Amino acid sequence: MNQWANIQAIAFDLDGTLIDSVPDLAAATNATLVECHLASVSEDLVRSWVGNGAQVLMQRALSHASSMAQDSAELQTQLAHIMPRFMHHYGEHLQQHSRLYSDVLTVLQKLKQAGYKLAVVTNKPYRFTVPLLDAFGLDGLFSEVLGGDSLVKMKPDPMPLQHLLQQWQLTPQQLLMVGDSKNDILAAKAANVMSIGLTYGYNYGEDIGLSEPNAVCENFADIAQYLLSQ
Repeated sequence: MNQWANIQAIAFDLDGTLIDSVPDLAAATNATLVECHLASVSEDLVRSWVGNGAQVLMQRALSHASSMAQDSAELQTQLAHIMPRFMHHYGEHLQQHSRLYSDVLTVLQKLKQAGYKLAVVTNKPYRFTVPLLDAFGLDGLFSEVLGGDSLVKMKPDPMPLQHLLQQWQLTPQQLLMVGDSKNDILAAKAANVMSIGLTYGYNYGEDIGLSEPNAVCENFADIAQYLLSQ
């Protein structure tokens, strides 16, 4: 039997999968660094740091700008001090420069119309995830939205996907994870669910194919060939 025919629900990553949010993340990162009298960093650098949640993003930025080791006590102390400022700046500029990737809205609408249950599973804090979905008209498409702080653990831990399986009473064969990062694929493998890796997002400069998802797609629209041709 075609393994894709089993799929009843799809979990999507957010940053680098549905939305290119790096321009606004970079603006918030730099506003925070400048407040700390540190040099700003390039958007490309921020792009290489995204994927493990806001805390890790700022940990990497602070370490880079200050030359402190990421695991040093001094950096951790400063990080705790500046995180509220980063959250403030990002909240102020949530969708100022971010954009929806091509075909995202159309494909999501078609998948929902075809009867798939849709979810967002992101490491972005929940408080930023919902307004961002709302700003791009995606809010009504998802039955479940999980931020990086919605559960005790986030990707690459399988907990968010296991939560969906339990919530929707699905077997692992019925759930698909779609994302642009190895964290998405690792979470899918750990939960024993299928995965599609997208090549255009943020994956620390690595080829998403190296993580061995079930399929690799260059464009968001390409996922339709596996799900809408049944």
